[in-house]
Amino acid sequence: MRKFIVAAALVALSAGFAMAADTMTFPAKNGDVSFNHKKHQEAVKDCKACHEKGPGKIEGFGKDWAHKTCKGCHADKGAGPTKCGECHKK
Repeated sequence: MRKFIVAAALVALSAGFAMAADTMTFPAKNGDVSFNHKKHQEAVKDCKACHEKGPGKIEGFGKDWAHKTCKGCHADKGAGPTKCGECHKK
């Protein structure tokens, strides 16, 4: 019975970490930016729109990349934040 409880606790803890990864927070000097990865996966459907070399970290990711790619995509699609304070939260 003890092993079952430990196993159940580990599964619950792992599920919590997996769900936490759905939203990422990027620190920025004018306010942190929260990014819901799961929501974007459902809306964009093509990983290579952001991950040009496939799944994993985005090469060259940073302020300039995000402003060009993220803000640009939001403007092109007419959906999502495009003003500073809509992404950056203090």
